Amino acid sequence: MEATTSLPPVISSNNLVEQDPGSDSLFRASSFPSGSSDQRWRRRTSSLLARPTRQKSFGREVGHAAAETYLITGLSFKLLSYLGVGYRWITRLFSLVLYAMFLLPGFLQVGFCYFFSSHVHRSIVYGDRPRNRYKAWGSLLGLQLAERDIIVASIDYRNFPQGTISDMVDDISQGISYVCNNVVEFGGDPNKIYLMGQSAGAHISACALLQQAVKESSGDGISWSVSQIRAYFGLSGGYNLLKLVDHFHGRGLYRSVFLSIMEGEKSLKHFSPEIIAQSPGLHNAVPLLPHFVLFHGTSDYSIPSNESITFADTLRKAGARAELILYNGKTHTDLFLQDPLRGGKDELFDYVVTFIHSDDKEALASDAMASPRRRFVPEILLRLAREVSPF
Repeated sequence: MEATTSLPPVISSNNLVEQDPGSDSLFRASSFPSGSSDQRWRRRTSSLLARPTRQKSFGREVGHAAAETYLITGLSFKLLSYLGVGYRWITRLFSLVLYAMFLLPGFLQVGFCYFFSSHVHRSIVYGDRPRNRYKAWGSLLGLQLAERDIIVASIDYRNFPQGTISDMVDDISQGISYVCNNVVEFGGDPNKIYLMGQSAGAHISACALLQQAVKESSGDGISWSVSQIRAYFGLSGGYNLLKLVDHFHGRGLYRSVFLSIMEGEKSLKHFSPEIIAQSPGLHNAVPLLPHFVLFHGTSDYSIPSNESITFADTLRKAGARAELILYNGKTHTDLFLQDPLRGGKDELFDYVVTFIHSDDKEALASDAMASPRRRFVPEILLRLAREVSPF
């Protein structure tokens, strides 16, 4: 770290498919080792990305959860009106229920930490639009990175039918702006921010990053700078929508619904990072881009690993720094759910932490001595979940 009072923040946006609900507002999970007085001061005073306020009472949290449940229920019925009755999505919904049941022991533990840990600051308001609030994916990542003294902000965006793709990209960009402009108040370094997204979150955050780079290189007014992002981590992302329309249709996300989310067929190329990276308008923006690291499992049937392979190749041809890491036999959710819930050694997690701490010898030494991550779910349940996974 460049200053002892700064910690590197990670912005995370995570979703499995575009229409699934995503993580809520900004999420703070941080823990600090006992040691210097400065570190103890940070433990007492830091609350990520929100000015210090009194934690909401449990009653208010319950009321908030009830209101969100009502909102999501209404949106779900609206979504059903788009989907109609179809064999593919009904069978996948049934598989999803079984999948969640097998992983429930882990979800309950993570949920308890999320709602009751003093290191988590919930329901931070940013932007001027309501968002779906679902934090499970970001909570698991945040709690585990927090153990390595990394601040995590989990950004939410409106999901279909509450919003379409341009709304989603705008929401993510507003969230990144909030982080860049406020993180210094809570022990973070505004020039050492890392952007991470999984699945739809990887796609949307890549769109936001590339669009911001084009705007910045053109001299347009901006509220955050791409230069503040040290690296982009994309997990199991889809980066060329033109190639994915038929693939998603075959898996139950029907073409008509997908095109409604993406604002029509003509908009597909405008929200495809791979195509944006080939456009002449990106030429002047390439020097602004951070290091791209793309992760993908070779047994990912939700979004084929070729999406990351071709996007990494396209970025390199455009002159950007891009790295591709493939995990043999890993599925769409192995990297982000089953492996973290399994505990112990996790190659992807270790890579991300080492990358973030690469210029901090003290942090690297501490990482080398860190205890193995604990298991959340018995192995038998993880294997069963993998067998029934709709992803």
